[in-house]
Amino acid sequence: MNSATQIDKTKFGPWAFVTGASSGIGVEFARQLAANGINLVLVARRLTLLNELGTKLTKEYGIRNKSIALDLSQESFIDRVDEETKDLDIGLLVSNAGAGHPGRFLDQNIDDLRSIFRLNALSPLALTHYFGNRIVKRGRGGVLLVGAMGAVNGMPFMANAGASKSYVHSLGRGLHSEFLDKGIHLTVLAPGLIDTPVLEKLGVKRETLPFKPLPVDQFVREGLQALSVNKMEAIPGRLFRIMNRLIPTRVSRRMTGERLKAASGAK
Repeated sequence: MNSATQIDKTKFGPWAFVTGASSGIGVEFARQLAANGINLVLVARRLTLLNELGTKLTKEYGIRNKSIALDLSQESFIDRVDEETKDLDIGLLVSNAGAGHPGRFLDQNIDDLRSIFRLNALSPLALTHYFGNRIVKRGRGGVLLVGAMGAVNGMPFMANAGASKSYVHSLGRGLHSEFLDKGIHLTVLAPGLIDTPVLEKLGVKRETLPFKPLPVDQFVREGLQALSVNKMEAIPGRLFRIMNRLIPTRVSRRMTGERLKAASGAK
């Protein structure tokens, strides 16, 4: 079994609210939090997968769980969140849900672009405002926002998704300072290439990469460690930190655009 970092369940528990919990990074966040004895509210659109995960984690770690099937791209979702969680003492928000489909901007439907923007930017805004108020009142806890490495530089052929994720980084930087005097931790994570099924959707073939994608358990472990020490932003994976520091922005943007253009099939 993969190891899990130690995170203070007294500070960040007894419950955590995890979005995008039906696959990939969200599943691993749930697993590592459960391994540290934190109860889970699991949120995604696919209730069956959430129930399966919750049952598995309860059996393995003895935690409590609650599944909520919810489309975070809908504007009124926060009312449902309040209804489902108002009686739970939630000490940690993990805003991980996101979406983006490679393609030429002008070829994409404007309603789809708006939906992605609501999911990637407006849902973290609403969740951070809602749970931020609750966590401040309890006097301890944290918020962990998942952005995207390179989003602030622009992402050709995923321009809207990248722009919406760049909002998350700016929001997190500002709120990190605001939350300091409240004793609340806030960290923004910037994933590089993480070894999850999403890689294939982004046109990444593992066998052609000059390096290995970052294991998802390492990404989550380093993310929770960054939250524990209240680091404002973190790029898990030493290689990705080096790449982010050394590769010029224009080169990184060109490389990203070429890969996403190929994945989209755009001419």
